[in-house]
Formats: sequence, structure tokens, C-alpha cells
Amino acid sequence: MVKAYLRYEPAASFGVVTSTQSNILYDSTGKLAIAPALEQVITWDLKKGTKVAEWKESNNTAEVTAIARSPNNRDYAVGYSDGIVRLWTLDSSSSSQVTLSGHRGAVTALTFNGNGTQLASGSRDTDIIVWDVVAEMGLYRLKGHKEQVTCLKFLSQPGEDDVQSTNPGYLLSASKDTLLKLWDLSSQFCRETVVGHRTEVWAFDVAPSQDVIISGGAEPQLKAWKINWDVLNKPIDEMEVIQDGEDGPTMAKAITVYGNVNRSSRARIITLKFHPSGKYLGVQAADKAVEIYEVRDHQTIRKKIQRRRKRAKEKGKEIEISDEIQAEDEYHPYTLVRAPTKVRSFDFNPKMDHEKTGHLQVLLSLSDNVVEVYNAPLPSDKKAETQPEPTKLSTVDLPGHRSDIRAVALSSDDELLASASNNMLKVWNIKTRSCIRTIECGYALCCSFLPGNRHILVGTKEGYLELYELGSSSLVESVKGHAGSIYSLQIRPDKRGFVTGSSDKDVKFWDFKVDESVKPNRLTFVHMRTLKMSDEILCVRYSPDQNLIAVSLLDATVKVFYHDTLKFFLSLYGHKLPVLSMDISSDSTLIATCSADKNVKIWGLDFGDCHKSIFAHQDTVTGIQFVHGTHYFFTVSKDKIIKYWDGDKFENIMKLSGHHGEVWALAIAKHGAFVVTGSHDRSIRIWEKTDEQLFLEEEREKELEELYESTLVNQMEKVDVTDMEIDSAGKQTMETLKAGERIIEALDLADQEKQGWEAFEAAKAKGLPVPQPQRNPILIAMGDVSPERHVLNTVEKIKANDLEEALLVLPFTKVLSLLSYIDIWAKKNWNIAIVSRVLFALLKLHHNQIVASRIMRPMLDSIRYHLREALQRQKDLMGYNRAALGYLKRDWEARNTAEFFDEEAAASTEKTAKRAFTHVSA
Repeated sequence: MVKAYLRYEPAASFGVVTSTQSNILYDSTGKLAIAPALEQVITWDLKKGTKVAEWKESNNTAEVTAIARSPNNRDYAVGYSDGIVRLWTLDSSSSSQVTLSGHRGAVTALTFNGNGTQLASGSRDTDIIVWDVVAEMGLYRLKGHKEQVTCLKFLSQPGEDDVQSTNPGYLLSASKDTLLKLWDLSSQFCRETVVGHRTEVWAFDVAPSQDVIISGGAEPQLKAWKINWDVLNKPIDEMEVIQDGEDGPTMAKAITVYGNVNRSSRARIITLKFHPSGKYLGVQAADKAVEIYEVRDHQTIRKKIQRRRKRAKEKGKEIEISDEIQAEDEYHPYTLVRAPTKVRSFDFNPKMDHEKTGHLQVLLSLSDNVVEVYNAPLPSDKKAETQPEPTKLSTVDLPGHRSDIRAVALSSDDELLASASNNMLKVWNIKTRSCIRTIECGYALCCSFLPGNRHILVGTKEGYLELYELGSSSLVESVKGHAGSIYSLQIRPDKRGFVTGSSDKDVKFWDFKVDESVKPNRLTFVHMRTLKMSDEILCVRYSPDQNLIAVSLLDATVKVFYHDTLKFFLSLYGHKLPVLSMDISSDSTLIATCSADKNVKIWGLDFGDCHKSIFAHQDTVTGIQFVHGTHYFFTVSKDKIIKYWDGDKFENIMKLSGHHGEVWALAIAKHGAFVVTGSHDRSIRIWEKTDEQLFLEEEREKELEELYESTLVNQMEKVDVTDMEIDSAGKQTMETLKAGERIIEALDLADQEKQGWEAFEAAKAKGLPVPQPQRNPILIAMGDVSPERHVLNTVEKIKANDLEEALLVLPFTKVLSLLSYIDIWAKKNWNIAIVSRVLFALLKLHHNQIVASRIMRPMLDSIRYHLREALQRQKDLMGYNRAALGYLKRDWEARNTAEFFDEEAAASTEKTAKRAFTHVSA
């Protein structure tokens, strides 16, 4: 009989406050932070330091790489490392509203246009895609950059109303290829390429007044550029040609050099951002500070130039001081917001009235898993006054470790979880996943709960054994147990002591003891005996019957001793590199060892024979543990994957992927109810056993299918042969292939149904006695729909973004069939928007064949006639509705004009009227 196992599924991921691959944002109220947390996005309440919501797609494991806020203050675009962009609203949590797939590399830049109807995304694949947010589809792909796109911004003419405007405007892009490009979106071409940077351009921002661009990269200065809207508003054929001496005639440039602005940091820039008011500019490089610049108005600068002249005159210096305003005069650095560690990104509070409060509020995401808010005082007017330093307002740091998690341990009742990292020990409630204790410790390498679950023992890199009491969150005792790092400790099966192994080549045995000399009595431990080894010790393990003790050494062997006499019993050799972890099964018959040579070996403990050697992972295997009461075991590795194995059949049962860094720590609940893993990405993940059965053959088939599907999609990927700047936005995915297959199936079914009825009608016309054809059971199950309605329903169910790519899958015979249905849909006036999209896509894809075929002419004429008729009806309807809405608006304005008066002006006229009245009565 085929053996069935139970499947493990990801149940929770916690411990990450903010990850380092993406930027952080304020929400529109300025009270919440939208922070990336590996594959999910978490909304933090900055005042309380609590999690408000998390945005996580159930089947997504790709990391968040970019976040952008829409001008409607409700929608957020999130880009992922697999090239997908998802749109979320603040209150959504279970699944995103819209999924847009088009990029072949990680999304690195996102920006919305002024009214939030369009979204531009840039990627590591060097392409820029412009998306229609309302229609939920890609409009076009812009190609031209030769390296990763780093930053994007829409440009709109100052004074133009974003809501009313129909002009698509311009898009500005920066890339690691050192270029800034200006794209004209109305005709979709690169209008201008700005060559000025000598190194990669990492960030830029456009002033809210839309007249200045500040850009920066690895150079020691920022570059400022002016935008000339007079040049941009002219069509290309009316552009002036400037006679330039060196390079010959050139076109007038829309973006011209304004100057350089000095900065304090020498590290490369990561974020550049203007304050929403446009009066301040924030610059953050790859170090521990954010530099804030004041944007001075021209009047102040002119006064300063006059003062400079006067001073030079008084001193009698003959210095030429020009009247021209320089970029460094306008952008003046005035303060540094210093953080304790490297800053990953920052954002200005969009809501706060800085003039009223006297400071700017800056949100920082730090590289050590912390979110901080600082108040930066505004520049002081008086010269004599010293500029006050920015102050820290709030911090979100409790729900996570500052560095990678090196050890995890579960309490005996599986209620509590301890996780240890460099200088920090945290205790979590398994059910609520909340952090209930945070204790400072040394550089922890191993930890364990003591019997009774009231104490935690930690072994450190410095060789100390630290005993912590949970009730008081205090260090009870710290003993220098070893001269080297303590790599391993384990509680003795009889719960009366423990063993430690260290890099000083000693295995030490300790007993618990109650210290009665102090009141109340407290728990302590005493050293009983030492086993000296020939090499550094990496792991020690008791057999559950306490008969044997296994010790793994740096020389890649495992030595097994009798526990009572410490006499040598077995030597297990066969690994090429040191054994980093091992475990003995609960019946004390098997020992499983895992090594830096990527192998797992299973040995018998009676003779020390190697039952099986398995090539288990693609990188160093860091941890291994048996499930209590079975011969199943889990392994964790630096390849970011957790694997579940059967130790009797030597088969891999299943893989658990989800971590984004090396997995160092592993703990399994009693009888395998759940598994906890801790990783270099600072996340702790819980994997729960479900009731779903799993069969090895099915798992292997599924893995092969996934492998085949991934190669299939890559084969269908369009190869770039043209050197065009514009291309279609979509990309072939498994979803689009399946959607195309669904259309083919629907067409087959509908054609079969139609042919059956046509044959019946023809026979009936000839007077032949034929039975009425049977309706297809699928059409009856769908609600007794007609064949053409079934095909339309199938097309309507495909996501707008996947529709064009799905139509690519259709062979030409099916295209002819689909065109005949388009004629019927147009005649019946069904969903004209989708019908038009499908028709235009097919005509574009199969233009040559359609033009060459004479037979199709009558059908195309019929489609043209019926579609134009339907579109005219739609146009008339929309025109009528628009006129009605315009009338309602004018009517409302006429009735409510009083509300549009300026309140202050109204109040002042009231006051004067009152005064005049009193004057007359006097």
C-alpha cells in the first residue's frame, strides 16, 4: 500500500519590522507607516508601535522591492522581485485588488501620475511599462535604457488641472546606465536623453512646481536641471535649431543644466525627495544620516548676493559677484537627521503643518529592522542662533531582532518560543505571535528552555553561559563556561542537567542546583565533569535513553561515547566537511548528521554503519531534527529551503520555501504539530501540520510539472529582434497560457453546438426526419446559455491584463472562429468594450493573413457595420449622460454659490456693516 504523509503549510511569518529591499512610505494621514516586510507589506501605527494590517498574497513568495502611494490616498502600488505589480487599498489584507504582470525582472521603481489613473513601473530588465490603473491593463512598454531603471516620475505642466487634463504628459526616467530620459507619452517616444552624470543615477525628484529636477548617484555632488516648458510645448517640427560651434547644429533642449549642489556624504545616494510643500529637500545616501536642504526663494537669494557684494566692497576686494542665481544658492543644507545605523529609505510626513509646529517629521527605515520617526526643526531665521538638533519622536523595534536569528527553542508545552541573536533574546507567544519579553544578552549561538519553562539558558560566542529568568526578564547568572565559543548545548533527558560543547575542544557536563543561600531560593548550575576532545566541537547530542552522547568535531567526524563512563563507543566518518548539526531519533536507534558538504547521512547507533548518504541541499545544511516518535526529520540550509524527510525510506517528503536568507535555526513541536525556523532575513516562520494527505509520487510529478511549466513560459517569451523604443506591455505567464486554452475549449464547444444545430436545420429544410440535437451538458450547467454567450463569458473572465497574451495562443483557425462570434456580439450589442479590444488585438496580431484572405471580406464588412453602429450608440449615450451631468453641476453651482465665497472676506464685510450701523445710530 502507498504510504501517505501529512502536509505542512506556512502558518505565520513574524519578526520583521521592515526589510531592506524596498522603500518605506507614510500613509496619507501621516499616522501610519507602509513598510515592506519580505514578501508582505505591513502597516504600522507609529504612535502605538503596533501592527494595523498586513498585505499578503497567499501564493506569493517574492520579496517586495518598491512601494508607491496613489494621489487618491487610498491605493498603493507594490512591486515584487518576480516582476509583478499588485495594487492594494489600505483596508485590504487577504488579496490584492489588481495584479499586473509584465516585467521579467524585479520591479525597482514605481510612480503614479497626477490623477492616479496611470502607473509607471521600471525594472531590472531595463524596461518601463505604463499601466492603466482603471482598465487594469498595460498600455505599452518603453525601451531605451541599457541598465536597471532606478527612478521614475511623471511630469505635468504647472497650472494644468490633473483631473481635467487629457494630455498624457511626460515621463522622466533614470537608470544605472548614467542617463536620464524624457519620454513623450502622447506619441510614446524618447523626447530627450540627458547626459550629465559620470556614474550610475540612483535617484532624482522633481520639485512640486515642476520646473527643477535634482538628481544624484555615486558622485560627491547633486546635479540640478531646469525644465523649459516653452520648448516642451512645441511639436518636434517647430523646434528651434541652435547653431553650436563644436557639435554642429542641435535641437533646443527642454532639460538644461542648472548647476551642482554639494552634499556632506561621500556614499552613493539612495533616496531623493522634495517635501510636499516644495520648501525642503531630503537627501539620503548609503550611510547613517538624511541631509535636509532648505529651498530658498529668489528674493532671499538676491538679498544675500547684495550683502555679499557690500561685504566685498567694505573689505576692498575686487571680486566679481554675478547676479545670476546658482543652484547651490537655492538649495542650502541646514541639518542632518542622524540615525544609530544605516538608513535604507525615508519619507516626509504628507499631512503635518510644518509652519505651525515648527518642525518637519521624517520617517526612517533602518537596515537593522527598525522604523523611526524624527522631528527636524525648521531653519532658524537669526544667524546667531545655533540650529537645534533633530529629535527622535517614536520607534517601532519591539516586534523584531536587530540581526540574524542564530537559535530558536520551544518550551516543553509548545506555548512559548525563544529566539536569540547578537545581543538580543526574545520570547514569543506561539498562539498570538506577539513578543512578550525582550532581554539583552551576549552574542547568542544556542539557547534552550530549562525544565519548568521559567528560565532560558543561552550559550554565547564569548564562552559565557547566561541564565535568564522569564518572570523578571533578568539575568540570574552568567558563568564563563568555556574558553571559546559555545556552539551547542542540550538539556539532559532526565532534566537534571545539561551538556555544552565549545571551540575550546571541551565537552562539559553540568548539573542544576537550587541555591538556598539566597532568599527566595534560585536555580543555578554547577560544573560536574569534562570530556576533552582532539578538535573543536560543533555539536553535542544525548540519545533520548541517556545511554550515549554524540560529539561532532571540526575534523568532520562524529564520536559517540557512553554517557555514564565516557568511554569511547563509535566513530562515524564519511563527511567531507564538518558536521554542523545532528540528532538522534526518539527510539535511540538512528543518528542523522548534516554537514557543510551539503549531505545528510543516516547512521545506525548499534554498529555505527551508514544506512544512507543523501545529497540534501544546494548549500551548507545548518540544522537537522527528528520528529518525536517517528523516523521523519527536517533539515534547514543556507539555500533558504526547509526539507521534510522520511528516515526509513530515505525519501524527501516535501520542500518548504519562504525564507529570503540563510536558515540557521530549527525547532520542532512535540509530535511534529508545527515547525519553527529562524533565518538570516530576521524572520521567524511557523509551518503547521495539516490534515491534507500527501503522496510521494504526486509530489514528484508536481515538481516535474513546475519545472516543465517554467521552461514552457521561457520558450514562449518573445525574443527582441526589433530595435523599437515601444512594445506591448504584457508577458506570457502560465495564467495567460491557461486562459488561451480556455478560449480554445470554449470555441470548440460552441462550434460543435452550432454545427449540430446547423445540420439539424439543413436536414429539416430538406424534410428529412432527424431528431433534435442534444444540448451540451456544460452549456446547460452554465444556466442554459447560447454558444456565443458561453464564448463571451469565457473571454470576460480573463483578467484585462492577460487578454492580449491569451489571444496570442490561438491558432489562426480559431481566430476565424472567434471573429465570427465577434460579429454576433456586435450585432447583439454585448459588452462592446471587450469586443472592440479582442477585435483590435486579433487584427494587429494576424494582419497579414487576414489581408491575404478574400473569404474573410464579407465577415469583416459585417463586423465593421455592426460594431460602428454599436459604438455610435455608446457614444450617443455617453454624450447624453455627460451633458446631463454638466447640467446638474451647473444647477448645483447656481444653488450653492454662497458656499464658494471666501469666509474671511465675508466676515470682514459683516464687521464693517455693523460698524457703519452703529455710527449712524450715534
